[in-house]
Amino acid sequence: IISDRDRLEALDRIARDSHVKALIVSIDSPGGTVVGGEAIYRSLRAIAARKPVVAVMDDTAASGGYMVALGADRIFAHEATITGSIGVIMQAAEITDLLDKLGIKPIEIKSGPLKAQPSPFEKLTPEARRVSQNVVDDIYDMFVKMTATRRHLTPERARQLADGRIYTGRQAVANGLVDGIGEESDAVAWLTKERGVRQGLPVRDVKYGHGLSSWAERLDSLARKTVFSERLTLDGLVAVWHPSLN
Repeated sequence: IISDRDRLEALDRIARDSHVKALIVSIDSPGGTVVGGEAIYRSLRAIAARKPVVAVMDDTAASGGYMVALGADRIFAHEATITGSIGVIMQAAEITDLLDKLGIKPIEIKSGPLKAQPSPFEKLTPEARRVSQNVVDDIYDMFVKMTATRRHLTPERARQLADGRIYTGRQAVANGLVDGIGEESDAVAWLTKERGVRQGLPVRDVKYGHGLSSWAERLDSLARKTVFSERLTLDGLVAVWHPSLN
């Protein structure tokens, strides 16, 4: 999940199209950038103001993927879906010892000691750690409040569930993070029964595309944002489940 103008424009068209009676959002994602997830969430809430929105989780709908699901009026998951992982992460590599061994002395000229922090080219100072942690904590607080509001949880309960752990679909239902076990057919049945959507309406995929080079550039940008903090902006704060890093 990354910032994607084409996807947001497609969602805006759905909101304005009177022929579309409801939206089913299929999610299979471990997350991505916070701004990317937040933008989809807000687009889904804008659609929900005009027509019902249902999220159906596939194999994975974790972290930023779960944030997207929060934009729906109803959330379904498979029993074995991996979801949750509510949290935010900022990652950086510090390579100063390696550079010393190689005889490389990085030179940085910057406007202040907290510019481009954390940086792979210098030790992380206590002040830089504090400032970076404050940023992560602020975005995490936004995610927790979003979860509490959309799932009708107390702030205390939402924070308890949002310690970064993952849940199966079954566990998520038991904890109130997901409404029920089901798939697309269950979403259609719910829309018919609970929201009055006419039975038998066709379900059509919404397609939008990028060229291969465009996707390569986007994936490269996300990878760099995840590892190298000097490329990080607020858009680079990541809400993602990294099973290989846990």
